[in-house]
Amino acid sequence: MEKVVLQKKDAADWVYRGEGAANLVLAYTGSSPVFIGKVMRIQKSQRNGKNGVNGNGTLTTHERLLWRENKELLASPSREIVEQLYVTHVMSPLLGPEHVDAGMRVLVTKEFLESVAKNVICLRPAWRVDSSEIDANRDSVLIISDHSIFPNGTHKAGPCISVEIKPKCGFLPISRFIAEENAVKRTTSRFRLHQALKLHNHEISEFSKYNPLDLFSGSRDGIAKAIEALYATPQNNFRVFLNGSLVFGGLGGGTDNTTVRVGEAFEEALKSVVKADKGLRTTGFIQLVTDAVYSSGVLNQLLEVQKLDNYDIEGAIHAYYNIISQPCVICRELSKDKKTHSYASLHSIPLDESLKIVKDYLIAATAKDLSLMICFTPKEDGKLQSGSSVDTVSLRATNQVFKYKVYFIDLDLKPLKKMEDYYERDKKIVSCYSQMVKTEQGADKANRKDAYGNLSSSVTLDPVCLTVTCKYCGDELFVGERVNAFEVLQCYIFVKMPCMVSSGSPFTSGNLGTWNRGEKRENDRAQGFGETATLETNSTTHYDEVVLLLQCICQLLCLYVVFWSKTTLSVELLCPKCRRKVMRVISDVVGITSIVLDPSKNTVTVTGEADPVKIIKQVRKFRKHASIISIGAAKSDDKKDGGDKKDVMFYGTTGLASSAPPKICQRCDVWYVVGDDFYSYCSIL
Repeated sequence: MEKVVLQKKDAADWVYRGEGAANLVLAYTGSSPVFIGKVMRIQKSQRNGKNGVNGNGTLTTHERLLWRENKELLASPSREIVEQLYVTHVMSPLLGPEHVDAGMRVLVTKEFLESVAKNVICLRPAWRVDSSEIDANRDSVLIISDHSIFPNGTHKAGPCISVEIKPKCGFLPISRFIAEENAVKRTTSRFRLHQALKLHNHEISEFSKYNPLDLFSGSRDGIAKAIEALYATPQNNFRVFLNGSLVFGGLGGGTDNTTVRVGEAFEEALKSVVKADKGLRTTGFIQLVTDAVYSSGVLNQLLEVQKLDNYDIEGAIHAYYNIISQPCVICRELSKDKKTHSYASLHSIPLDESLKIVKDYLIAATAKDLSLMICFTPKEDGKLQSGSSVDTVSLRATNQVFKYKVYFIDLDLKPLKKMEDYYERDKKIVSCYSQMVKTEQGADKANRKDAYGNLSSSVTLDPVCLTVTCKYCGDELFVGERVNAFEVLQCYIFVKMPCMVSSGSPFTSGNLGTWNRGEKRENDRAQGFGETATLETNSTTHYDEVVLLLQCICQLLCLYVVFWSKTTLSVELLCPKCRRKVMRVISDVVGITSIVLDPSKNTVTVTGEADPVKIIKQVRKFRKHASIISIGAAKSDDKKDGGDKKDVMFYGTTGLASSAPPKICQRCDVWYVVGDDFYSYCSIL
């Protein structure tokens, strides 16, 4: 700890930079060589008294047990020193010491902290002021380098522009301890789930467009998409500094979206850094950030640390109660069946294993809550000197080369006691999101009824055939029949996939027609049925996306199925070891009448009077081990025209209400079939 002691008179040299949930950040504007190029982090206390730590105390008894392998932490005289050493000895080795700055502790007087609190209160967001205040009872603060500028410590060498990003959790959990009612956590990013709760609590006014899964995708296109979304809806997850001064984003409360005026101001601020024409500087800056994130590879290491959370809070909370030697409150609240089958094993593991589960969870929590600082400065000569320790990225449109550095900040030690808070917050997040989805679905259903009439179960829709053709491999997949093609067309503009989608009615009388895998549907065109509507992207990955598109379409179609004959689903079992598990979950779907396994082809064919979407949902649990081949109506037992029809699939038409020709959209010439005259044109427009 530095021997310098900051007094009340020094408070005027520190200006408000921003704040998070636990700390307030100040930047130095004075002349002392010790502090030039530095920022200060001051810990805050909650006004409701819930701090998570006990003032200036050190580790609790159970925390000492948790961190017993880290001797330096146990020997620390105060909580502040523990937190600094946690960064040095725990997070730095995991994230890479070249990207971590542990900083130094500096003593301060109570008068200094009280004076700082008075100076910055008018700059802090109102909701932050209401919830927290500077903890004037601390005797030291953390001083770290200002990573919004380069290490020379001054702004005279050239403009420095830096971006602060809060990456958040970059993966979907797969823990077997996630309850079935919380399965949405396996398919929706934690960030988006949390947005619903923030919206409910009026912390934000709209959902962010950002998806952390894009940022952590490992692809340049995915990273670019994430940066563009952060720029469009920064909230408190994206801020930009020019020479240490904030030029984009909020100080502490964030800003929901980027207005035209804000965008124009940011474009103007960039002119000293990005030598592009007006209107192109922001695009150039986003490219710089994208290239730096992609080239540095720092997110790969960060993701590995985040994935130390193997159990999710729904599993880790049970290990926590093992450590504190108290009866598990969670198990007491659960039903006997759930407790017995899901969580009993966690309460019989050795203490060392419980300690590892919880410690890894808390380390992962730090990794999910940190910030990433990337600082750029242009090189005058446009060349990188040999032997230089800094990395570079280039902006080809302006022929500029930029040096950049990347650092992780806000690496806070999470108190053990917060495990209970994490569990309660997780319940609130999932509950709020689920309620939001349910409300939206109800409102959407009501709107459709108002617009098009109430489709009761007595209405029978004429058949429609939908095929998906991969434009790379040429495979065709039959999706379904007896659905409202008007609604099918909606997914054309909703799902952006590299496939060709066609909708039409192959036949409207006798039978639903023939479908030959791999053959063009000339028979349809000969009878004058609709052509195709196409959507294409530049992506070259196709098979998984075709399967995903099938799932999306089937989920949409299931809302409009009125009568459905027996369904046949073929699934390829990619992992022989998981064969039994896949078959077991499929067999649980109500209505399955037949399951046929073909070991030679490693496929399983399911037949039954079941909603195919339910089957798909079950198969998706084993996405890495099973893949849907096809889904359609069950084959008719009758063979027509005799002969060998091995490669031809006939589909029955039992219960059809009408054999009238299909209607044609008055605007886009796409054929669709409905059971009544509700529509005059389709929703593709």
